Amino acid sequence: MSAARQKANKRISSLKSLLCVGLDSDPDKIPEVFFRAPDPVFAFNRSVIRATGGVAVAYKINTAFYEARGIPGLLDMEKTLGEIPAECLTIADAKRADIGNTSRKYAQAFFEHWSFDAVTVAPYMGFDSLEPFFSYSGKLVFVLCLTSNEGSRDFEEQRLENGRPLYESVLEKVTLWGKDGNAGVVVGATKSALLGDIRRQAPGLFFLIPGVGAQGGSLEDAVRAGVDVNSESAIINVSRSLIYPAGSFSSIEEFEAAVAGEAGKIHAAMKLVL
Repeated sequence: MSAARQKANKRISSLKSLLCVGLDSDPDKIPEVFFRAPDPVFAFNRSVIRATGGVAVAYKINTAFYEARGIPGLLDMEKTLGEIPAECLTIADAKRADIGNTSRKYAQAFFEHWSFDAVTVAPYMGFDSLEPFFSYSGKLVFVLCLTSNEGSRDFEEQRLENGRPLYESVLEKVTLWGKDGNAGVVVGATKSALLGDIRRQAPGLFFLIPGVGAQGGSLEDAVRAGVDVNSESAIINVSRSLIYPAGSFSSIEEFEAAVAGEAGKIHAAMKLVL
């Protein structure tokens, strides 16, 4: 089995947690107290990791929030990776895919240069655009399947000539493309009515489930429907509602206490279901 998948499942089993912390770190939203530091975004990320490290299975870095800031942002991303506990899964939420030779460079960037454990990819261009990612059998490749945004109706939920929705065709292909258990799919928690069906159709895939918290998905439904028969192989991403707690903070310690408190509530809710 994929080393990345083994690492994640070991952590899930040990903590009884599926928490994936989304580091969608926006300088316009982080508390003012962090602007006393030379690198505010990195300082913010380090505090979030400190506050959640005891209950988190994974950390998902949305690369757009770093790429938008050019070289300083990429340096913050690289330094942040160094702060994530070794036992936690690291995910590059990059949603990449292109013709084969380009995808090989994307895969090299995220799996070799930055050494992420996992990456998100888009299936629109087919297998040859994703094969370079799947060739890294020790990693995890999360293919967009049924996402949490309203626009999923435009393509993902459209019916094909055979009457099946497009996302089911994607799901079927991903089950064939993986190597040593390195295949996964992104399924939104806002699609809770369909999540259980998708899990039944793909019992062997690893699920990345966004959409809990600010997007309104049910945490309990996502836990129940998302895990496999061993209550593993799924992580539930929480970003904005966790890393941007309400209120103002006079110190970094106050901020970390607020984030830790929210992470503890999420973890407790997960344990009740698991």
